[in-house]
Amino acid sequence: MKLTVDAAAKINLSLDITGTLENGYHSLFMIMQSVSLCDTVILELTDSGTIELTCDEENIPCDRRNSAFKAALMFFTEAGVKNRGLKIHIEKRIPFCAGLAGGSADAAAVIAGLDALYETGLCQTALCKIGHKVGSDVPFCLTGGTKLVENSGEKITPLPAFPDCFIVLAKPEQGVSTAAAYAEFDGLKDVRHPDNEAILQAMKDGDYDALCRNSANVFEQVVSLPEFTVIRETLDACGADLTRMSGSGPTMFGLFKSFSDAERAERELKASGVCGTVCLCKPISSGVSVR
Repeated sequence: MKLTVDAAAKINLSLDITGTLENGYHSLFMIMQSVSLCDTVILELTDSGTIELTCDEENIPCDRRNSAFKAALMFFTEAGVKNRGLKIHIEKRIPFCAGLAGGSADAAAVIAGLDALYETGLCQTALCKIGHKVGSDVPFCLTGGTKLVENSGEKITPLPAFPDCFIVLAKPEQGVSTAAAYAEFDGLKDVRHPDNEAILQAMKDGDYDALCRNSANVFEQVVSLPEFTVIRETLDACGADLTRMSGSGPTMFGLFKSFSDAERAERELKASGVCGTVCLCKPISSGVSVR
C-alpha cells in the first residue's frame, strides 16, 4: 500500500516566550499559520521489517536524526502497531533550518499517513500526543490552519481563519540553530514582550491591520543576519503590511493584500542575491493533507 501526504510549512504571525515550564521547557505564546508551501511525503508499506527513508535534498539526514524517521518509530510504539516495513520518501520544498517547521511538517505527514495506512482511526488529540513526543511544532503541523499555540506546543486553540492575503517568504542561505537562539534569548537582561492580549483580540476579530500593528517575534531581539536589512527594506518598499521573522529564523516574511505588490517583492528579492529561497504563497486551512 502507498499514499502521498502534503506537509505544509508554517509561519509565526507572532511569537512570545512568556516563561519557563515545570519541565524546564520554555513557555510559548504563538499565533501560527499554515502556508501553501508544502513538502511531499510518500509512504509505502513493505515486507522488509525496517524503515527506509530517502530525500531529494542531499543535505537532509536520512536516519534516526530525521524527524520523519523519529515520527514513524514513535507512531509504531504509541499506536501499538507492528512495523512490517516502511519506505518514506520526502520531496523537499520547505527550506531546512529556516523557522518554517519543515522537519516537523514531514513528521506530521508520517504520523497522519501511517494512521491512514494502518486504519488505526486515532483521533486528532491522540495523533497530536504522538507528535508532541517527536517535536514541539508537530502537533500544530498535524492540525494546521490558524491557531494559538501555547506552552511547549501541546496546547492548541483554534482561531478564526486568517484574512486572505499573500505571503512572501525570504530565507538567507545560512540557517539558524534553534537551540542557540533560545540560549541567546535566555541571556537577555531586558526582554521586550508584545501585547499578547491585543494580538489575540485582533485574531479573534479577524482584524488584519491590528494584527500587523501588534505582531512581534521576541527572537528578533537575538537573531540577526546581515541579509535581514536588504530583505526588510525590500519587503517594506514593495508595500508589505507586516515584515516579520518566522520562528527562530532566519526566514523573514512579508504580508501583502496586493498580489502585484507581493509578486514584485518576490521578483526583487530573487534578484537581490541575498536569499537562498524566495517563495510567494498564501494562508491555508490545513497542516497535512493525505491523498
